[in-house]
Parts: sequence; structure tokens; C-alpha cells
Amino acid sequence: MKAKSSRVCVVGAGNWGKNHIRVLNELGILGGIVDTDASKLNFIRELYKDVELYTSVKSTLASAFDGYVVSTPASTHFDIAKLIIENGHHVLVEKPLAMTVKEAEELRKLASNNNINLMVGHLLLFHPAILKIKSLIDERRIGKLQYLYSHRLNLGTVRTDENILWSFAPHDISIFQFIIGGFPQSLICEGGIFLQPDVHDSTMTILKYPDSIVGHIFVSWLHPFKEHRLVVIGSKGMISFEDSSEEKALYLYDKKIDLVKGSPVVWDGSKEKIKYESKMPLTEQLRYFADHLNGKTIEISNSEHGIEVLRILEMASDSLIKN
Repeated sequence: MKAKSSRVCVVGAGNWGKNHIRVLNELGILGGIVDTDASKLNFIRELYKDVELYTSVKSTLASAFDGYVVSTPASTHFDIAKLIIENGHHVLVEKPLAMTVKEAEELRKLASNNNINLMVGHLLLFHPAILKIKSLIDERRIGKLQYLYSHRLNLGTVRTDENILWSFAPHDISIFQFIIGGFPQSLICEGGIFLQPDVHDSTMTILKYPDSIVGHIFVSWLHPFKEHRLVVIGSKGMISFEDSSEEKALYLYDKKIDLVKGSPVVWDGSKEKIKYESKMPLTEQLRYFADHLNGKTIEISNSEHGIEVLRILEMASDSLIKN
């Protein structure tokens, strides 16, 4: 844990911002909160009596904050992060980093020129199960990585300011980039519009990566039950993890299909439950950010990773329009 002398200011006290506030307070490094809604600040004042409250980011800049967390609507990320970076503060920006790749690249350049750490809130890169899956793949427990898919489905959480692709898929794109370590050579995205004009409610994205690795991402907010499932297929084994289940079990399967003299032969082996650490991803993410407030280079969920995710989102959006 970072020393208590470190102080982080949270910009945005909405549904997700409240989680940042709570966890930073538990870590002992919550210093300030910014929100334009006076009623939210009045409520927060009763919960966090020793924390400084502000109605604008500009009014915080004279205070001695070591870093900022930006948890505001995506359309505001660029302007807020730019202001914070220009004033010499490290910043974690919730996903997406910006609304366009051009804006994100400008933030990255600005952060580099000012020796500022710019981190993106791709939370699941700090999920202990995802980290365990990555290690199983790196250890070649499933042989050569061949195929993976992710389903992020639910009923509700319908947005009016962004479609399902931009709302749900960044989580899965970030996981794919983290696991595969390469950029897709091509992709196809198709979907359906059912509730609001020009706002897709369901999309399927098929991505083709170097080394013949293929993946698909299925996201929807029109689904009868919640499902957050990741399946990874290799030449010698398979992995499955369903974060939405009560058990949240991670399984390694000794299963594969080989061609023997031109005929497919199924090897249906054992199923092993894999243990992983019981840690909260948000706590680990904010702890990591706090540990880099001294300027040490951020490697996980850095601005480069955030830009890669945006590039893929833009490619998928272009494909969605064409199809």
C-alpha cells in the first residue's frame, strides 16, 4: 500500500466514481472529490468528513494532490485529463481514454512531454482470474493459443449516449489485447438496433490476429440473463471462466482434437479447477496506480494499451456502419 502521505483526488462522484472514492478511502489516500452536483457533494460530506470537496477541477490544482482519478462521462475525459496533465499531475482515466484515437494520442504525447503517468481504467486487467489465465497461457498449459471468445450479456444498463459496442466491449477488447499481445490484422463487426434509432443493442465482433489466432466478442443489453464468460482454446487444452456465476470458478480442461491419419480424434480428458487469489480488481488497480505516483513507469493498462483498445473500437464501429 502507498504511504498515507499520498493524496488522490477523484473527479466524478457518480455510480462508478463512488467506488473509486470508497476504495481510495480504504487505502488511506483519498484526498479530494470533485463533482458539479451540489447535492452529491452534500451527501458525500456526511460520509467523508475529512476530505476536501470541489465543484471544478480548476479549483483543485493549487492543492497538493499526487494524482487524479477521472470517472466522468466519456465525452469529458479528454478536456479534464488534458487540464490535469498540463498542471503536472499523474492521472488514471476511466475507459475509454478519449472519444477518438486522435484525442488519446494527444493525451499520450502531452503526458510523455510532461513526465506524467497516464493510466486507463481497464479494470479487468487486474482481475486475479484474468491474470491466472494469462499465466496458464504463457506457461503453455494449453499449448498454442488458437481461439478465444468472450460473452458480456445482460438485461438492462441501456445507454442513450453510446451503443453496446462502446459500453460493454472495451472490457473484452482489453482482455484480448492483454492475453494475445498483438494487434488484430482484421475484424468484422455486425449488430442489431431494436430500441433506439442508430444505437446498436447487440453486436458480434470477429477478430483475426497474427499467428492464426481468432477471437469473437458478443455483447448485448437485451439478454434474458447475465453472462460474463471467457473461453480460451489451445492446441493441447482449454480454459473457461464465468465471472457472472456465483462460484466464479476457473477451469482448465485436458481436452483437444487431433488429426490421426487424416481423421479427427477427440481427447476428452480431465477438468481441473484452478485456484486464484481472492482480490478485488478495483483495489488492485488503484493500489497499482498509487504505487506509481512516484513517476515509476506504468506498464499495465497504460496509455498505449488504452489507445490500442480505441483503435479496435474505431475499426469495429466502421465495420458496424458498413454492415
